[in-house]
Amino acid sequence: MNRSSLLNRRQTVLGLTAFAALGASRNAAAAPSPAPGPSLAGAPIRIVVPYTAGGSSDIIARSIATPLGEALGTNVIVENKAGANGNIGADLVAKAPGDGHTLLLCDVRALAISPALYKLPFDPSRDLRSVATLAYSPHLLVVHPSVPANTLPELIALSKKKPLTFAVTAMGSAPHLAGKMIEEATGGQWVYVPYKGGSQAINDTIAGQTDILINGMLATLPFVQSKRLKVLAVSKPTRVPLLPQVPTIAETLPNFESGTWQGVVAPASTPAPVVQKISTELLRVIRLPAVREMLVAQGAEVSTMSAPDAGKFFETERKNWAALVTRTGLKLE
Repeated sequence: MNRSSLLNRRQTVLGLTAFAALGASRNAAAAPSPAPGPSLAGAPIRIVVPYTAGGSSDIIARSIATPLGEALGTNVIVENKAGANGNIGADLVAKAPGDGHTLLLCDVRALAISPALYKLPFDPSRDLRSVATLAYSPHLLVVHPSVPANTLPELIALSKKKPLTFAVTAMGSAPHLAGKMIEEATGGQWVYVPYKGGSQAINDTIAGQTDILINGMLATLPFVQSKRLKVLAVSKPTRVPLLPQVPTIAETLPNFESGTWQGVVAPASTPAPVVQKISTELLRVIRLPAVREMLVAQGAEVSTMSAPDAGKFFETERKNWAALVTRTGLKLE
């Protein structure tokens, strides 16, 4: 990668991080005194984001860190531990003490997919417990502006003439499987280029090093709005208000849906009262006007579940994706 590309990547990550930090500073004034329940004061709480900085999970983690810390009476630190579709960070949290001071904020759908595709050093169902689900972001299917296609059908036709490069945010991730499903349903030819996170995949697609990207709308929309990426379709079943002119993938492939669910999990040994306290404050903080406005402005939705409901959602997702992988014979390249 040339020096210009590296500079662009660095500026993009710093810009997104600064934007999220601004949202956090606006939220801090609204935070109450430490909430009742088990005390988490003293040692800082670490939110592990298992992807590179600048992606959807990272943006959300940094936007809630300050008000969550105010509510719980301690500092909240966001730490990026990228690699293996988020499984390196997830393994770290699975093996951490269950004292409420180490949390994982991730795409819970990706975490649910992983056991079907990876040989993991931990079992998400056994070693982690759900705390809350916070937000949903549909995927955007985007291309570099030089790609001579303005619709999904045109992209499919182009990919049948020559293979197109597809930036994969992580092998085995929900965007990767969404791409595989489109490719297999249409007979296109996509060459998958793996990355350690969405921000890296975005930057290389902007630089023209890859042709296609599917990624969460929260992290991708700013680059569509600045015309550095060209959007062809959205993965939600219905068109989104911010992009009313953009068709859904389902308009070409009926019943198609994919997206990113950001949620928080903790080590399985974390006591239920601690999980309940953190869950309550997470759900309150994500609904703060400044946080909600920031998410909505970039195409995400505040979509919450408490700990019990989030746990049921995770297990349903895990079983559904395991069945799909078995049925289709999907394997990592």
